[in-house]
Amino acid sequence: MDIRGLFGANVRRLRRAAGLSQEALAERMGVDRAYISWIETGRQNATLLSLWHASQALDVRPAALLDENHLPADDQK
Repeated sequence: MDIRGLFGANVRRLRRAAGLSQEALAERMGVDRAYISWIETGRQNATLLSLWHASQALDVRPAALLDENHLPADDQK
């Protein structure tokens, strides 16, 4: 899995754990809902600023969004 997929999978996992919809997360980050969808599917090349905004919106440390430990074993490549 490349870094975009890793970041997206963690955003999705943490968003769901927080009980947020894509729209609610987008509102917290000040972006469009489609941008969240693109991030979660690994199609968006997010910036460091986006990583920071996502971590703030999800109330997690930025490193949590790059953590490989929570991915299914078949995705850890």
